[in-house]
Amino acid sequence: MGKKNRRGNMNMASSDSQKLIVVASMNKGKIDEFNHYLESLPLKLLPQPEGIVITENGKTFSENARIKALQVSNLTGQWAIADDSGLCVDALKGAPGIFSARYASNDKDRVSRLLKELDSCSNRSAYFSSAICIAAPENKILLEVEAQCKGLISQSSRGKNGFGYDPIFEVIGTGLTFAEMESKQKRIVSHRGKAFKLLEPSLKELLKNNK
Repeated sequence: MGKKNRRGNMNMASSDSQKLIVVASMNKGKIDEFNHYLESLPLKLLPQPEGIVITENGKTFSENARIKALQVSNLTGQWAIADDSGLCVDALKGAPGIFSARYASNDKDRVSRLLKELDSCSNRSAYFSSAICIAAPENKILLEVEAQCKGLISQSSRGKNGFGYDPIFEVIGTGLTFAEMESKQKRIVSHRGKAFKLLEPSLKELLKNNK
């Protein structure tokens, strides 16, 4: 990774055939996932520099994705891509929603809390939503998409794959929770997979016009 200049931007070089884009995250798992979804495009993805603290104070997934992408882009001087996603449960009026990651201190407790709150509830309908934003320096929004995956909250945890709420989210029409799916299947049917599929054609065109 390049060095910061005095204005906090990153001097990061990429090959002539690749466009540099900073992922608004330092989570290696997320960056690997982004690389998989975008592997067919001439992009070089890098994690955001250490020391960047982002306050996610939006009221929707799309607002939070926009906040992250804009801040990282402005601070690095590069294009930035960010996503914000979460689980929305109908019987809980959309909760945990944008607070999905903050619903409890760890995955096990988040799942336990949700199952407890739905203990006597017959309506188990829910959906995962993923919003993705790509921004450029000087507060320019380049692309925004959002997609959902509909499902049901299971009565108990099932499966050993995935993370977060995956063991209790059964995807409509599959009979499987995310945690019971192979990675390839999950990538196809998931909210994030659908969002990247929406993003790809417009991103291809954007890259073609910014060579």
